[in-house]
Parts: sequence; C-alpha cells; structure tokens
Amino acid sequence: MTSQGEKRSPVPRRAVLGTALGGAATVALPPQAHAEPPLRPGSSGGAGPAGGAVGRPWRLRDTMTTDDAWERFLRGQDLLWTRLPALWHEGPFLGDGLLGSMVYQEPGAHQVRFTVQHGRVQDHRPEFGSGWGTCRLPVGHLTLEPVGTITAVDWRLSLWNAELTGTITTSAGTLTLSALIHDEVLAVRVRADGGERVTWTFHPEEAVSPRRISEAPPAGYTANPPWTTRTAADGTEQVLQPLTGGGQTATAYRRTGDDLLLSVGHSSPSDTAAEAASLRNLRRVTSYDALRRRHTRWWHAFYRKSFVSFPDQRLQSFHWIQLYKVASASRAGGPVMATSGPWLEPTPWPAVWWNLNVQLEYWLIHGFNHPELDALATTLRQSQEQLIANVPAAYRADSSGIGRSSDMFADRGVGWPGTGAETGDLTWALHNVWLSYRHSMDKALLRDTLFPVLRRAINYYLHFLTPGSDGRLHLPSTLSPEYPVVPPQDTTYDLALIRWGCQTLIESSQLLGIEDELTPRWQEVLARLTPYPVDDNGFMIGAGTPYAQSHRHYSHLLMVYPLYLVNWDQPENRDLISKSVAHWHALTGAHRGYSYTGAASMYAMTGDGDTAITYLRRFFDPTTRYPCRANTHYTEAGPVIETPLSASQSLHDMFCQSWGGVVRVFPAVPSAWADVTLHDFRTQGAFLVSAVREAGATRFIRIRSLAGEPLRLRHGLSGALTVLLDDGTPARTQDLGDGTLAIDLPRGREVLVHSGSRPDLVIAPVAVSEPGPAWGLP
Repeated sequence: MTSQGEKRSPVPRRAVLGTALGGAATVALPPQAHAEPPLRPGSSGGAGPAGGAVGRPWRLRDTMTTDDAWERFLRGQDLLWTRLPALWHEGPFLGDGLLGSMVYQEPGAHQVRFTVQHGRVQDHRPEFGSGWGTCRLPVGHLTLEPVGTITAVDWRLSLWNAELTGTITTSAGTLTLSALIHDEVLAVRVRADGGERVTWTFHPEEAVSPRRISEAPPAGYTANPPWTTRTAADGTEQVLQPLTGGGQTATAYRRTGDDLLLSVGHSSPSDTAAEAASLRNLRRVTSYDALRRRHTRWWHAFYRKSFVSFPDQRLQSFHWIQLYKVASASRAGGPVMATSGPWLEPTPWPAVWWNLNVQLEYWLIHGFNHPELDALATTLRQSQEQLIANVPAAYRADSSGIGRSSDMFADRGVGWPGTGAETGDLTWALHNVWLSYRHSMDKALLRDTLFPVLRRAINYYLHFLTPGSDGRLHLPSTLSPEYPVVPPQDTTYDLALIRWGCQTLIESSQLLGIEDELTPRWQEVLARLTPYPVDDNGFMIGAGTPYAQSHRHYSHLLMVYPLYLVNWDQPENRDLISKSVAHWHALTGAHRGYSYTGAASMYAMTGDGDTAITYLRRFFDPTTRYPCRANTHYTEAGPVIETPLSASQSLHDMFCQSWGGVVRVFPAVPSAWADVTLHDFRTQGAFLVSAVREAGATRFIRIRSLAGEPLRLRHGLSGALTVLLDDGTPARTQDLGDGTLAIDLPRGREVLVHSGSRPDLVIAPVAVSEPGPAWGLP
C-alpha cells in the first residue's frame, strides 16, 4: 500500500447522476432459463408432503422481536474492559459514519484520551498526491484528567445502545462515564465521586499528513497554517483550522453540568462554512439524554434488519462487533471509508486504497441486510467526472479509471498499460457496485452508476488490447497489486477483471434494454482474450511470471474469489483451484490478516467449512505476526480497517452464498458448529433467507422475494421436500439436479422448504458450545 503522488488539477466535486441511455430492447433471460423444464407444483423429489393437499398457512416464530430479547442477546457480544487500554487497538470506539472517537490512555499520563477524528476532514492539494496533498488530516483529542492516579476501570461498550459506559477508579475517588456519537456530535457524561473532579482539555492536532511517520513531505509542500481559537456568543469554544489548499476544519465544544458535547465541521472550498456547521450541530442537542434517545432509536431499529447466531462465542461476538463497526464507520452518501475508517491514527496510509482495501470493507453489508451503509456505490456515482479526469487526456472521451489510492472524491490518476501500472482497481471496485445491485435489484443503481462507469472502465482496457501471433488478444504489462514483479503482458488480475467486466456489460445492457454499439466488441473480447497463464502450481501472476514468492494479496486469484469466474461448480476447474490456493499459502512470509480471510472464503466456496475455519482462525491466533487486535481492529504499519470486516464476510460465505444465480444455504458450516440460525440474510436476487441448522442438519429454509427474481435454491436437505408458499399452497418447483431446486416465488411472497414433518419454525439464538472471553480487555 505504497502511494506515489501525482501532480494533477482537481475537477469540480459534483455528481454525474446518469448517462443518456438510448434504444430499447426486451430483456433476454439467461441461456439456462430457456433450457429448463417448466416449473410444476408439488415435490422436487418423489412422493411426499409437497405433492399432497394444501396445508394450513405457516409463519415463523421469531423470538427476536422485542427490545428485551435483543438487549439480552447483544449484551453477550459486548466488549469489556477491566484494565485501562493503552493503545488505540485496545480501546472502545464510537462513530456515526462521519465523526469517530477511540478511547484509551493518554500516552505517559494518568489520563483518558478520547480521539476526535472525522471522515470528511482532508487536505485539498491534489498536486501533492493522496499521501500528502489530499490525505485525511487529524483533528485533535480530548483528555479526561482525574485528580488521582487511575487504579482500575470497569467499562462496557454496549452494541445494543452503541454507547460506552462504566467507571474509572482513582486514588482520589471514582469517575462514572457514558459516551456516544450521533449526528456528528460526541457526547460524554462524567460524574465525580469522592475526592475526584471532572476536568476536560481539548488538544488540537497539527493539520499535517499522518504519513509523516514513514516519510518526509514532498518537495514544495508547505505546512497548513496554525489553528486559532474563539468563544462563541453562547460560550461554545471553537478551534478553527484553515487550510492552505482552501477550506476549513472547525471543532466546537461546550460543557453543561456533567455533559461535554463536541462537534466537527469541515468545508471546502468555503473558508467559513465549517465554523457555522460545527455550531449548528451542537445547537441541535439540548442534552446528553436528548441525544441518547435519538441515538438508541436509530441503533435499535438498525439491528433488527437481520439476525445470525452460531455456537462459537468469541467469533459470534466478533461478528456482531463488525456490524457495529461498519455502521459506526460508513453511511451511504457519506465519505467512502479510508484505510482506518473515521478513526485516524498515525499511518502511512491516510487515504482510500482501491487495490483491495475498499472492496473488502463493504462486502459484509450485503448479507447483514444493510444497503444503507454503502458509501462505496454512492462515492462512485458522485465521482464520475473525477473518474474521467483520472485517465490520461487522450482517453477521456470514452474512459475512466482510478489509481491505487485517493481522497474521498476518487482523485487519483491511473497509469498506462504497457508501463507496468496498476490499472484494474476501478473495475474491481465496480464489482462491489454490481454486488450492491444484485442484492437489491435496484435498476437505478445499474443504470446510473454501474453500467456507465463500467463501460468507461472497460473501454480503457480496450484501447490497449492487441492481437498476438496466436490470434488471441493480449494486454501489455500491468501490475498485479502488491506483487513485486511486473509480468511482461497478460497480468492475471486484469484478465479476470476484463472478462468479468465484458460479461457484466453484456448482461447489464440486456437488463436495461440497451442495444449498445460496443456489444460486438465485448463479445469479441470474451471470445479472443488470452487464457489465464497457468503453470504446474496453478494460476500465475501473468505471462512469464509464476507465483514464486510469498504474496499477501490474492490479486492473481480474483477469478476464483470474489469474481467466481472459475468456481467449484465447474468440475473441470477444481484441481486448478485447489492447487492454486494451496500454492498461494505454501509460500509463507508475506501473509497478512486478509490472506487468511481470503483463503477462508475460497475454501468456503469449495464446501470445505473445516478448512475454511482453520484458515480464518489464523487471523485470530495471537502468535501470527498480524493478528486481530483486542478491540477487533487490526494494524500492520498503521491501522487498516478492511481485514476484520472481511473476516465477517468469510463467516457469511460459510453460512450462505449466492454467486452464479444459486442461493446456497449452509454450504460450508464447520462440522463443530452443529447449530446455526440465520434470519433475513440478504442474498443476490434480493432474497431474504431465514434458515435453522440443528444437530448438524438443516431443519428448514424460509425465503422472501423482494424483487421477483428467479430463485434457484441449493438447500442441503435430503428426502422428499415440502415447498409451501405463505398461503399454504404448494409452490411450483423444478429439480435442477445437484441438490438445487428452482422455485417460482413472486415478488413479496415467501416460501418454506423442509423435509420430513414440519419442524418448529423458530428463530432464536443458538446455545454456545465453544465459550470464549469477551473482546476488549476483560
């Protein structure tokens, strides 16, 4: 994750909301749909209940419908502290998708630090690159300064309330605290007992790139001006930070009784709007209690959108903490997550990284059924002019791209194929947008963002594809992210993205009814593009470049995961997949946390849950070089947020997969996890899946269709199946073989699938069979 600054001129920060889409055409069904026999009512496999008389209507009995049930369950997942965290990756963390705070000991003092950072606060000098000129900038931190020496803490980070509560015991008395962040306001309430008193100090931090821990500023770089302070008419204190490149950061705070309220505003190009915004945010808040009521209403509604429970206490808690974390770090329409989310600390990576980080950050939101957290899709929609400006001028008429790292406005030039440049990152990011479309079936997202931007991203590649003497199309030298050797041509990373992009453009144009003039070219590329370079060890980095040294990134395996172009449903490719993944991990030394989460998801695709969980547990093994940290965050040379979030996606891949138009329920559950409950797990095709596994067997599956898409279910059940719609009538089905059932499920309807007699249709937490300590410092 190195960064090379490029001197470029900024473009206006405004959204391009769509591209004119002319023409009309009927949507073609996928080829396999035409080949399938008609659906029929009744059983998919011989005589049984599904072929009999209409039964009584059924419904799930969801035990997770009350505040008490949710509070009780999530309390078991909370983070706990019985000793003072000394580092950022040990302490509690709070956020609302914009403002963020981490809580830990002030270095070298018996004080408690509350960091104050904001996802929109950045520099605005693109001529110095993303590492310095458009990097995230620090804001400051608060210190809570007891009279006595801190001797103990007793803290709980409540997931249900998204609130930190507890006590600080000192040699002089006790401080009782509670803290939360909502609507860009940090609210902290502290009460003193005994000889203690409450003293707060805000410490502004120098507005300079956190990258200074690893390198000197570039030539010509000048420091931002010093901050100034003022007191508003109502007594609110403000710290005002002007920026050399234009704009301002303003931090406003006030104390009222036991309550401290703080807000951060940022504006660009305006030099004054941030000052007004920070005051306005505070004026909306009358007290801690008033803000807390709004805050808990939001979070309590948020959690109810889905439910998952499995018997490993440590991992189950981790999984729910990641949902809390991503909702604290991202909201649709807000800034796309930088490598550290909203919790900026000294780091060589104070920007958005597009060659793996941003993709992994957002995968988990789909299964958790939280599309409202998708800042990546909205960022690409709003940044279309900038994505055009990122390609060399000769290609801007029809192409778009992005370099390795950028600010939240996607401002970073992309290099030329043929120069060893990293060129595929925008296309990979658009795969995330495709996933957002597939999980929502939102045609507006397809029409206004995915299709027009992907069309331009693939066009950039098309300018450089050339026929070789073998009649195949070849790509000149490009970089497979993070591998230290550049192939002379045909980098596997890019070949996978080109194939996926052309397939997706053809499918998207059919879905949108567009007769695109480039369709013949996309078809030609798919027919003539050179095969992936392969040797005896599996997929190579590129032509003439074997995978020969340890590599933390799985850029050369993208066609396996997450693109699934080469997958386990293709028997002819299973040996190639197996030896490629095994060889990737056989060369050790460079592996990092996401190397293990990636391998776990790849083995989950093969249906091998036991190997998948073995790899995933390496991320949690404290003897590895880069394990998951005490508060579930992660660090290498600096904070990187994507790896723990991708670990949650690895768990999702064990519980439910939906690539290739097939919903797979419990495809790779580890054998030790006899019981698993899923409820309203969102899949591609916009289905909500509820399923219960007991004693190692699936008891029932309920699926709700949100969009009326074709449903193909790999159910994992044996024997005669009962397949009932929500009115009690048998669904029309067709056995497709390989344990897969096609089910006619109209939009807004539900279907129940089970074998044998009807089980209890109960959604409830499962019993813990693998106890483990709480996260934090319990």
